[in-house]
Parts: sequence; C-alpha cells; structure tokens
Amino acid sequence: MLFELLNESPSLGARYQFSSREVKELARRFDGVFVPIGKGAVKLPIYFVEVQFKTKTDFYWRLFGEIFLYLSQYQPKNDWAVIAIFAKRSMDPGVPQQYRWLSKSPPLYKIYLDELKDQQNPSLGLGMVKLVLEDEQTAASERAGQLIQKARSELSDEAIAQKAIELIETIMVYKLPNLSREEIEAMFGLEDLKKTRYFQEVAEEAEQKGQEKGKLEGKLESVPGLLAIGLSAEQIAGALGLDVELVMQAARDRETNGNSDRK
Repeated sequence: MLFELLNESPSLGARYQFSSREVKELARRFDGVFVPIGKGAVKLPIYFVEVQFKTKTDFYWRLFGEIFLYLSQYQPKNDWAVIAIFAKRSMDPGVPQQYRWLSKSPPLYKIYLDELKDQQNPSLGLGMVKLVLEDEQTAASERAGQLIQKARSELSDEAIAQKAIELIETIMVYKLPNLSREEIEAMFGLEDLKKTRYFQEVAEEAEQKGQEKGKLEGKLESVPGLLAIGLSAEQIAGALGLDVELVMQAARDRETNGNSDRK
C-alpha cells in the first residue's frame, strides 16, 4: 500500500521488511551552540560547532543525530547551520551519503585548521588557534608570550583580558605538561601567573598538602606517648588511622633519638 501511495510498483514491498522500532535517546553534549539573542534574533541562524582532533568514522552520524534531536526538543524558529572544525583535513571522515544534501551547500561548513593562511599580525582569537596547533615547544612558548602581551594591550576590560590569559595558560599547560614552574613564570610573568586558575589550583593543592602533612606529623608525635602506656603498634595504627609501618618507624625514630640523647 505504501508503494502504491508513492506511485511505485507494489512489488517493491517484497524487498522491504516492516517493523516499528524504538529510537533510544542518549545524553549528548555539543562542543558549542551559538544561539542568537536580542532584537531580530529569530532572523539569525543557530550555529552548532564541533571540534575534532582525532579521526572518528562516525563523526557526522553522531553530529547530525544530535542536531536533529536538539531541533526536535527545542523546536526553534531560527534557521541553523553546523560548523565542523578539524585539526587536519585527513581527520575528516567524509559526509555519509545519507546526509549528502547537507554538504552540497550550507548549512554545513568545514574548517581545517592546518590550512588556515598565516597572517603577519593575526587577531588574538586566531593566534590562540595557532597556539593550539604549534608543535615546537620553543615556538609555542614564544607565541604564548606574544598573545599574553596582545591580550593586555588590546582588551581594555580587565576581566575579559584575564579570561584570555587563563585560556592561553590552559592551552600551554595541556600542550607542555613538563614545563617547570620557572618556565611558566617566565612565560606569563609572576603577577599574571598569580591571577591564573592554574596558579591558584597549585597553591590550594600545596596548602592542602601542608595541612595534611601537619596532621600526619601531629599523629606521629603522639606515637611515643601511646607506646609508653603499653599500646601496641597495631592498636595505635588503628586508633590514628595510620599505616602500621609508619607507627613502627616513629617508634624506631624515638628509640634512635633516645639513644642519641643518652650518649
């Protein structure tokens, strides 16, 4: 009957199997969704952005599936477009035949970062993109320093400038995890570094470790007194939440110090 309604031969029905299938909805998250706001927003398209730095054969299947699920749930009045950003053209698996109608013209835009033209004085944003792609450590460090100076000089809003510097810092920490604190300080400047989330997290971690070390030392200092009243190392370890070996080491240290004092 279906094929008759389509003005096709009913015999085509023999080549199909009919079923009523359930489509499961999974929690998905876009890399970014740009939704227009303000006056005339409905005339501007929604931009769905996905960034890919690894080759995934199901990239477009998942991307378009998420977009159509979004459109189904929110039913926006805006038109829409999708921007697929790849680190390299070789990472683009190609649009499946089933979505070919979307790739012949917008709403699908493809951007290959390794093919962006070099500019003598790129914008702060494009400079950050180049920083992500930079391979050589020395060149990356130099570019990061230049971008920090650019953020300071071009962004009059201090809060926005600080966010830009934090983003540059995040890129560098992930790209160059073996940088020493001195190298990071040289790159950012100590005052700028103190304002970054990375520095604050490191400082908080150091403070926490210091507090934990203080608690541990306090517990170990109580070991000799507990031994003196006849508690065993196992009993002390259980009471203080310590490893037995730590308690025994504290006992040995006490004995060594005691012998030294007698001498």
